[in-house]
Amino acid sequence: MSVLAEHSTAIEGEVASPRKPRSRTPATGTFAISAGTLLALVLGWVIATRYHLASPLFLPSPSEVLVQFQAIASDGYANGTLTEHILASLGRISVSLAFGIVLGVPIGLIMGLNRWAKGVLSVPIDIYWGLPPLAYLPLLIIWLGIGESSKILLLSLSAFAPICYAAQAGVRSVPQERINAAQSLGANTFQLFTTIVLPSALPEILTGLRIAIGATLSTLVAAELIAAQSGVGYMIMSAANFLATDVVFVGLIVIAIFAFAFTAAMRFLEKQLVPWKGKL
Repeated sequence: MSVLAEHSTAIEGEVASPRKPRSRTPATGTFAISAGTLLALVLGWVIATRYHLASPLFLPSPSEVLVQFQAIASDGYANGTLTEHILASLGRISVSLAFGIVLGVPIGLIMGLNRWAKGVLSVPIDIYWGLPPLAYLPLLIIWLGIGESSKILLLSLSAFAPICYAAQAGVRSVPQERINAAQSLGANTFQLFTTIVLPSALPEILTGLRIAIGATLSTLVAAELIAAQSGVGYMIMSAANFLATDVVFVGLIVIAIFAFAFTAAMRFLEKQLVPWKGKL
Protein backbone atom coordinates (compact mmCIF):
# COMPACT_ATOMS: atom_id res chain seq x y z
CA MET A 1 0.00 0.00 0.00
CA SER A 2 2.84 2.33 0.86
CA VAL A 3 4.50 1.62 -2.50
CA LEU A 4 1.33 2.65 -4.32
CA ALA A 5 1.09 5.78 -2.23
CA GLU A 6 4.68 6.73 -3.02
CA HIS A 7 4.09 6.08 -6.73
CA SER A 8 0.95 8.22 -6.67
CA THR A 9 2.80 11.02 -4.89
CA ALA A 10 5.58 10.92 -7.50
CA ILE A 11 3.07 11.16 -10.33
CA GLU A 12 1.31 14.08 -8.65
CA GLY A 13 4.65 15.80 -8.24
CA GLU A 14 5.43 15.40 -11.93
CA VAL A 15 2.00 16.76 -12.88
CA ALA A 16 2.30 19.67 -10.50
CA SER A 17 5.72 20.66 -11.77
CA PRO A 18 5.94 19.82 -15.48
CA ARG A 19 9.27 19.90 -17.22
CA LYS A 20 10.24 23.21 -18.64
CA PRO A 21 10.54 23.23 -22.44
CA ARG A 22 14.01 23.56 -23.81
CA SER A 23 14.92 27.10 -24.59
CA ARG A 24 15.69 27.75 -28.22
CA THR A 25 19.04 29.09 -29.28
CA PRO A 26 18.73 32.85 -29.82
CA ALA A 27 19.01 33.97 -33.44
CA THR A 28 21.65 36.51 -32.42
CA GLY A 29 23.80 33.71 -31.03
CA THR A 30 23.60 31.75 -34.28
CA PHE A 31 24.46 34.86 -36.27
CA ALA A 32 27.50 35.50 -34.07
CA ILE A 33 28.73 31.94 -34.64
CA SER A 34 28.27 32.28 -38.40
CA ALA A 35 30.03 35.65 -38.44
CA GLY A 36 32.91 34.19 -36.43
CA THR A 37 33.21 31.28 -38.86
CA LEU A 38 33.32 33.64 -41.84
CA LEU A 39 35.94 35.78 -40.10
CA ALA A 40 38.05 32.69 -39.39
CA LEU A 41 37.92 31.64 -43.05
CA VAL A 42 38.99 35.10 -44.21
CA LEU A 43 41.78 35.14 -41.61
CA GLY A 44 43.00 31.74 -42.81
CA TRP A 45 42.97 33.06 -46.37
CA VAL A 46 45.06 36.08 -45.33
CA ILE A 47 47.57 33.93 -43.45
CA ALA A 48 47.90 31.45 -46.33
CA THR A 49 48.70 34.21 -48.84
CA ARG A 50 50.90 36.33 -46.57
CA TYR A 51 53.18 33.44 -45.64
CA HIS A 52 53.15 32.04 -49.20
CA LEU A 53 51.56 28.73 -48.24
CA ALA A 54 50.11 28.63 -51.75
CA SER A 55 51.22 30.10 -55.06
CA PRO A 56 49.53 33.41 -56.01
CA LEU A 57 48.53 31.75 -59.28
CA PHE A 58 46.31 29.36 -57.35
CA LEU A 59 45.35 31.53 -54.37
CA PRO A 60 45.50 35.31 -54.78
CA SER A 61 45.45 37.48 -51.67
CA PRO A 62 42.24 39.18 -50.50
CA SER A 63 43.76 42.57 -51.35
CA GLU A 64 44.44 41.48 -54.94
CA VAL A 65 40.87 40.20 -55.29
CA LEU A 66 39.53 43.49 -53.88
CA VAL A 67 41.62 45.52 -56.33
CA GLN A 68 40.41 43.36 -59.21
CA PHE A 69 36.84 43.70 -57.96
CA GLN A 70 37.09 47.49 -58.13
CA ALA A 71 38.75 47.34 -61.55
CA ILE A 72 36.03 45.13 -63.01
CA ALA A 73 33.32 47.29 -61.46
CA SER A 74 34.72 50.43 -63.04
CA ASP A 75 36.38 49.24 -66.28
CA GLY A 76 34.56 45.98 -66.94
CA TYR A 77 35.80 42.54 -68.00
CA ALA A 78 34.89 40.12 -70.79
CA ASN A 79 32.73 42.44 -72.88
CA GLY A 80 30.81 43.96 -70.00
CA THR A 81 30.91 45.70 -66.65
CA LEU A 82 30.40 43.81 -63.41
CA THR A 83 26.91 45.26 -63.10
CA GLU A 84 25.97 44.01 -66.57
CA HIS A 85 27.25 40.51 -65.80
CA ILE A 86 25.35 40.45 -62.49
CA LEU A 87 22.10 41.65 -64.07
CA ALA A 88 22.39 39.10 -66.88
CA SER A 89 22.85 36.23 -64.42
CA LEU A 90 20.12 37.45 -62.09
CA GLY A 91 17.74 37.75 -65.01
CA ARG A 92 18.34 34.15 -66.07
CA ILE A 93 18.03 32.87 -62.50
CA SER A 94 14.81 34.82 -61.87
CA VAL A 95 13.11 33.65 -65.06
CA SER A 96 14.17 30.05 -64.41
CA LEU A 97 12.91 30.07 -60.83
CA ALA A 98 9.63 31.59 -62.03
CA PHE A 99 9.21 28.75 -64.52
CA GLY A 100 10.13 26.22 -61.83
CA ILE A 101 7.53 27.60 -59.43
CA VAL A 102 4.74 28.09 -61.96
CA LEU A 103 5.14 24.56 -63.35
CA GLY A 104 6.60 22.67 -60.39
CA VAL A 105 4.11 23.60 -57.67
CA PRO A 106 0.86 22.66 -59.48
CA ILE A 107 2.36 19.52 -61.04
CA GLY A 108 3.74 18.45 -57.67
CA LEU A 109 0.39 19.06 -55.98
CA ILE A 110 -1.39 17.04 -58.67
CA MET A 111 1.14 14.21 -58.25
CA GLY A 112 0.52 14.24 -54.53
CA LEU A 113 -3.25 14.10 -54.95
CA ASN A 114 -3.54 11.66 -57.84
CA ARG A 115 -1.70 8.33 -58.10
CA TRP A 116 -2.11 8.19 -61.90
CA ALA A 117 -0.43 11.57 -62.27
CA LYS A 118 2.35 10.46 -59.95
CA GLY A 119 2.87 7.19 -61.83
CA VAL A 120 3.00 8.88 -65.24
CA LEU A 121 4.97 12.05 -64.43
CA SER A 122 7.48 10.69 -61.92
CA VAL A 123 9.21 8.55 -64.56
CA PRO A 124 10.44 11.35 -66.90
CA ILE A 125 11.24 13.61 -63.93
CA ASP A 126 13.29 10.88 -62.25
CA ILE A 127 15.13 10.17 -65.50
CA TYR A 128 16.29 13.71 -66.18
CA TRP A 129 16.80 14.68 -62.51
CA GLY A 130 19.24 11.83 -62.10
CA LEU A 131 21.43 13.22 -64.88
CA PRO A 132 23.94 16.02 -64.31
CA PRO A 133 23.04 19.17 -66.27
CA LEU A 134 26.20 18.98 -68.36
CA ALA A 135 25.09 15.54 -69.61
CA TYR A 136 22.02 16.84 -71.46
CA LEU A 137 23.45 20.28 -72.20
CA PRO A 138 24.60 19.25 -75.73
CA LEU A 139 21.10 17.96 -76.47
CA LEU A 140 19.58 21.32 -75.52
CA ILE A 141 22.05 23.06 -77.84
CA ILE A 142 21.01 20.77 -80.72
CA TRP A 143 17.32 21.34 -80.05
CA LEU A 144 17.26 25.06 -79.19
CA GLY A 145 20.53 26.45 -80.49
CA ILE A 146 22.98 28.61 -78.57
CA GLY A 147 20.64 31.45 -77.68
CA GLU A 148 18.96 32.32 -74.38
CA SER A 149 16.35 29.57 -74.74
CA SER A 150 18.80 26.74 -74.05
CA LYS A 151 20.24 28.56 -71.02
CA ILE A 152 16.83 29.29 -69.53
CA LEU A 153 15.62 25.74 -70.11
CA LEU A 154 18.72 24.25 -68.50
CA LEU A 155 18.28 26.40 -65.38
CA SER A 156 14.52 25.82 -65.33
CA LEU A 157 15.02 22.05 -65.35
CA SER A 158 17.40 22.42 -62.40
CA ALA A 159 14.74 24.34 -60.46
CA PHE A 160 11.67 22.34 -61.51
CA ALA A 161 12.37 18.90 -60.01
CA PRO A 162 13.10 19.88 -56.38
CA ILE A 163 10.08 22.21 -56.29
CA CYS A 164 7.84 19.56 -57.83
CA TYR A 165 8.98 16.81 -55.46
CA ALA A 166 8.69 19.12 -52.46
CA ALA A 167 5.09 20.00 -53.36
CA GLN A 168 4.29 16.32 -53.77
CA ALA A 169 5.87 15.48 -50.41
CA GLY A 170 3.96 18.34 -48.80
CA VAL A 171 0.64 16.94 -49.95
CA ARG A 172 1.58 13.44 -48.78
CA SER A 173 2.49 14.77 -45.33
CA VAL A 174 -0.94 16.30 -44.65
CA PRO A 175 -2.42 14.48 -41.61
CA GLN A 176 -5.55 12.55 -42.48
CA GLU A 177 -7.13 13.74 -39.23
CA ARG A 178 -7.20 17.32 -40.50
CA ILE A 179 -8.94 16.29 -43.69
CA ASN A 180 -11.49 14.18 -41.80
CA ALA A 181 -12.16 17.03 -39.38
CA ALA A 182 -12.69 19.52 -42.22
CA GLN A 183 -14.99 17.10 -44.06
CA SER A 184 -17.02 16.55 -40.90
CA LEU A 185 -17.54 20.31 -40.73
CA GLY A 186 -18.90 20.33 -44.28
CA ALA A 187 -15.86 21.52 -46.26
CA ASN A 188 -16.02 20.88 -50.01
CA THR A 189 -13.11 19.85 -52.23
CA PHE A 190 -12.01 23.40 -53.01
CA GLN A 191 -12.14 24.39 -49.35
CA LEU A 192 -10.16 21.30 -48.39
CA PHE A 193 -7.46 22.22 -50.86
CA THR A 194 -7.21 25.93 -49.98
CA THR A 195 -7.52 25.65 -46.20
CA ILE A 196 -5.93 22.28 -45.38
CA VAL A 197 -3.81 20.81 -48.18
CA LEU A 198 -2.04 23.92 -49.52
CA PRO A 199 -1.18 25.52 -46.14
CA SER A 200 0.08 22.18 -44.83
CA ALA A 201 2.22 21.65 -47.94
CA LEU A 202 3.58 25.22 -48.00
CA PRO A 203 6.57 24.59 -45.65
CA GLU A 204 7.72 21.71 -47.85
CA ILE A 205 7.27 23.82 -50.98
CA LEU A 206 9.43 26.60 -49.54
CA THR A 207 12.09 24.05 -48.60
CA GLY A 208 12.02 22.78 -52.17
CA LEU A 209 12.37 26.33 -53.44
CA ARG A 210 15.47 26.81 -51.30
CA ILE A 211 16.97 23.61 -52.77
CA ALA A 212 16.01 24.78 -56.26
CA ILE A 213 17.87 28.07 -55.72
CA GLY A 214 21.04 26.16 -54.81
CA ALA A 215 20.66 23.86 -57.81
CA THR A 216 20.12 26.81 -60.15
CA LEU A 217 23.17 28.67 -58.86
CA SER A 218 25.33 25.57 -59.22
CA THR A 219 24.14 25.16 -62.83
CA LEU A 220 24.61 28.83 -63.69
CA VAL A 221 28.23 28.53 -64.82
CA ALA A 222 27.38 25.54 -67.04
CA ALA A 223 24.40 27.40 -68.54
CA GLU A 224 26.50 30.45 -69.37
CA LEU A 225 29.05 28.30 -71.17
CA ILE A 226 26.63 28.09 -74.12
CA ALA A 227 28.11 30.85 -76.28
CA ALA A 228 27.17 33.48 -73.69
CA GLN A 229 28.41 37.04 -74.01
CA SER A 230 27.48 38.12 -70.49
CA GLY A 231 26.90 36.73 -67.02
CA VAL A 232 28.97 35.92 -63.95
CA GLY A 233 29.55 32.36 -65.14
CA TYR A 234 30.76 33.62 -68.51
CA MET A 235 33.12 36.02 -66.73
CA ILE A 236 34.51 33.17 -64.60
CA MET A 237 35.14 30.90 -67.59
CA SER A 238 36.73 33.72 -69.59
CA ALA A 239 39.07 34.45 -66.68
CA ALA A 240 39.90 30.76 -66.27
CA ASN A 241 41.02 30.58 -69.91
CA PHE A 242 43.65 33.24 -69.16
CA LEU A 243 44.53 31.89 -65.68
CA ALA A 244 43.21 35.11 -64.10
CA THR A 245 42.56 33.53 -60.72
CA ASP A 246 41.75 36.83 -59.03
CA VAL A 247 38.91 37.44 -61.50
CA VAL A 248 37.66 33.89 -60.89
CA PHE A 249 37.57 34.68 -57.17
CA VAL A 250 35.59 37.84 -57.89
CA GLY A 251 32.99 35.80 -59.77
CA LEU A 252 32.83 33.17 -57.03
CA ILE A 253 32.33 35.85 -54.37
CA VAL A 254 29.51 37.38 -56.42
CA ILE A 255 27.79 33.98 -56.69
CA ALA A 256 28.27 33.49 -52.93
CA ILE A 257 26.61 36.86 -52.35
CA PHE A 258 23.75 35.67 -54.58
CA ALA A 259 23.38 32.59 -52.38
CA PHE A 260 23.39 34.60 -49.14
CA ALA A 261 20.86 37.08 -50.52
CA PHE A 262 18.51 34.37 -51.76
CA THR A 263 18.79 32.51 -48.44
CA ALA A 264 17.95 35.66 -46.48
CA ALA A 265 14.99 36.30 -48.78
CA MET A 266 13.75 32.73 -48.26
CA ARG A 267 13.98 33.06 -44.48
CA PHE A 268 11.98 36.28 -44.62
CA LEU A 269 9.41 34.61 -46.89
CA GLU A 270 9.09 31.65 -44.53
CA LYS A 271 8.49 33.96 -41.56
CA GLN A 272 5.75 35.73 -43.48
CA LEU A 273 4.01 32.71 -45.02
CA VAL A 274 4.61 29.92 -42.49
CA PRO A 275 5.30 31.61 -39.14
CA TRP A 276 4.35 28.38 -37.34
CA LYS A 277 7.19 26.39 -38.93
CA GLY A 278 9.59 25.00 -36.29
CA LYS A 279 7.40 26.16 -33.39
CA LEU A 280 5.18 23.10 -33.03
